[in-house]
This record gives sequence, C-alpha cells and structure tokens, in this order.
Amino acid sequence: MTTVVMALSAARHWTLADGTQHPTGFWAEEFVVPYTAFRDAGFEVLVATPGAVPPVVDELSLGLSGGLPSTTRRLRSQLAALEPVLASPADLHEVDPMSPDMVFYPGGHGPMEDLAVDRASGELLRQRLESARPIALLCHAPAAVLATADQQGRSPFTGRRITALSNLEERVNPFAWKASWLLQDRLEQIGVRYEKGLLPFRPHVVVDGTLYSGQNPQSSQRLAEMIITDLG
Repeated sequence: MTTVVMALSAARHWTLADGTQHPTGFWAEEFVVPYTAFRDAGFEVLVATPGAVPPVVDELSLGLSGGLPSTTRRLRSQLAALEPVLASPADLHEVDPMSPDMVFYPGGHGPMEDLAVDRASGELLRQRLESARPIALLCHAPAAVLATADQQGRSPFTGRRITALSNLEERVNPFAWKASWLLQDRLEQIGVRYEKGLLPFRPHVVVDGTLYSGQNPQSSQRLAEMIITDLG
C-alpha cells in the first residue's frame, strides 16, 4: 500500500515584525483536499506534527478567504469528521525519513512560525531529497525548506525548482504587510529556483524530479492528483 505522511504545522500563531501574534494554523483546503484524495485512492495516510502537538485550523481558511460558503461548509464538515485524526497526530520528529512513499507538507501561515526553523523536519527533508524520495510542499509549506540551510545559507534545495505563495498573493492579506519576511524572498535568498504561475490565485504545480510543489490553496487538488497518478 502507498503510504503518505502529511506533515502539519503545530503553530497557533505567526509572529509579525511588530511582535504581534497573528492567529493561524494549517489552511483547511490544503489539508482536507489532498488527505481526502489520498484516502480515496487507497493510500495509507498518517498525520504528523512537531512534537505530536494537535494542529489547529486557520479560521481564515473557513471564512471568506477559504472560498464560497458552500465550499467552506463542506470543509468544516470534513474537518469535523477528521477530528479524531487531527487530535492524535504522530510525532514528525520520529518519522523515519526513508519509510513513507510520500511526505506531503500542507501550508497555512503556521509553517512560517515553526517548520521554517525546525531542524528535525529540515533533516527529514534533506535526507529525502538527497535520496530522491518524493516530497510535496504546498503554498506556505516550502518555508520548511529554510530549516535545511546552514549558517552560510547553503541548502540541498539550492538550485531546485519550487513554487510557493508569491509575494503578490501574500500581500493580499493586510497583516502580511507587517511580516518580518516573505516566503518568496527567503526561498530566493537560499538559491531556490522560485517559479510562479502567470496569474495569481490560479492552480500552479512545479515538479522537479521527485520534488513536487504547489503555489497556493487553489493548487491543492491538482497537486494531489499528480501525486496519485505518479505513485498509484
């Protein structure tokens, strides 16, 4: 059976430049859509967070920012059904980097707070990348790549093609103007070959060998379907 570890942020806020803490977590669509697609494809899915801390959903992803009311109602219902899964995650720090067929990181602003500086997660990503084991990073989740960089800013992801939420898309959020850093900028600083779609908030997926990435929440379904096709 194909196995997938979904690595979720355990953060409950994103610290902004002025020290304020913006409430956050994982983005509903970016977890629910791939999780459901993988499960329906017959994959075995394990949810993991740093320290096995139960993750929380970003409430913005269940409001106007999350889509039409019919969409957010469906997401709320699906999250409620998945509450037992989310309440008892595995510890991401104890996941064998070589064991799962896929490690999939959903986004939300949470990864900007914890996974961006989580060295254990960074080591998992490094080992999988160097062993050509599949990795998928969605929206803000490529922030986890930053934890693979050394003190000189060198990362095994340097030179690899990755997409992530663009600066333009990020700045649609008023609170993002108070951010101390933006994801696109940081990825480019460590030498990632950042790519984005022609239009913002449209599905865009980049595949570089066994490294998969999606630009935004709208890319969730396309990214999951591509992975299912390649691993199924």
